[in-house]
Amino acid sequence: MRHMMTYDLMETVRNTNQWIGATATSMASYPIWGIVPNPGFRMMAAWGEVTERTFSRMITKPDWGIDSVVASDGRDHLVSVEVEVARPFGDLIRFRVNGRPEKRRRILLVAPMSGHYATLLRSTVQSLLPDAEVWITDWHNARDIPVSEGKFDIEDYTLYLSDFIRHTGPNINVIAVCQPAPLALAATAYLAAKDPKAQPRTLTLIGGPIDPDAARTDVTDFGRRVTMGQLEHFIIQRVGFNYAGVGRMVYPGLLQLASFMSMNGETHTRAFTDQILRVAKGEAGDHDKHNRFYDEYLAVMDMTAEFYLSTVERIFKEREIAQNKFTVAGRQVDIAAITNVAVKTVEGENDDISAPGQCLAALDLLTGLPDAKKASHLEPNAGHYGIFAGKSWRNNIRPLVLDFIDQNAPRRKRKKKTA
Repeated sequence: MRHMMTYDLMETVRNTNQWIGATATSMASYPIWGIVPNPGFRMMAAWGEVTERTFSRMITKPDWGIDSVVASDGRDHLVSVEVEVARPFGDLIRFRVNGRPEKRRRILLVAPMSGHYATLLRSTVQSLLPDAEVWITDWHNARDIPVSEGKFDIEDYTLYLSDFIRHTGPNINVIAVCQPAPLALAATAYLAAKDPKAQPRTLTLIGGPIDPDAARTDVTDFGRRVTMGQLEHFIIQRVGFNYAGVGRMVYPGLLQLASFMSMNGETHTRAFTDQILRVAKGEAGDHDKHNRFYDEYLAVMDMTAEFYLSTVERIFKEREIAQNKFTVAGRQVDIAAITNVAVKTVEGENDDISAPGQCLAALDLLTGLPDAKKASHLEPNAGHYGIFAGKSWRNNIRPLVLDFIDQNAPRRKRKKKTA
């Protein structure tokens, strides 16, 4: 009960701050204050507007907002978001471009399950849609999943990925971003041993902790410093009474967000201070750069306790993937079983989440894969976000990934000319 009360207390604090922001905006916006030549009321209204929006976004799942895409015929084609595989803890969804001939490139994006929704990869999806058919994993907020649905840890996650890859077919190209990189590698190895025909054609791993000890970061240092008992006692909470998952043990998204914000506290403080001033001057907009970024960044979801704890213990502390000792349902997943899936790693030179070397370690584990099917790329001056959604992705990495997919695609058979 103590953990449940803590969860509800956090939600109460968030709700109260949202209410205070709305109240400040309303009070400072009374028409009567227009006769008072004091900028304080305008600043108060601006502070309230930014505060209310900030705290309300924390419990709102963002929309995909991908309505259309320009095809090779120069016309806008409507995009529909379709759930192809529905599961309790996550769905496989497809972005179908209506009225466009199906593209030969087929891409499955594996979104992180690390506190944010899959919509964090919205710009990544948008950049790929003109040139490929795109699927993505859409993980669910653990607080909305009834306890009756059971557990969900990294082994279950790996099995979900295996099923999603199997569903999309053997000509799929998997791109795993950040946290799921080691488990996408494990899922591919799992299929290589159990159902070789279902393996993807290519696997691209972007900024993921295949071997966290290959290069130290604040994230890996935290994983080393804190014991599992401390994590379970101080971080894990029980979902409160206001949600369908009441009683489920989770790592709350609000705690994860606090951790994210503290890593770059000065930058975030400056960003919000500047936004308040812009609002007060009438220079801000509903979809300006600040709101576009923070509407997504602040929208967080809970992870199941068993997923979070097993990730820390087995991926970071025990390094089961890095040592090729990962097991699923009691059976070892041998990464060396991957013998014909082309694998590419992508890292950012300035990545402070998964530092250069952590993802590259995957290639050394692929002892059964010919060197000709291995590739790597280190993007100069790029941080973690930039390698999958920023300028570095758009200008450099995206073209390299598409070329890698094309290089490993089967060649089309030329039709014989008739006399």
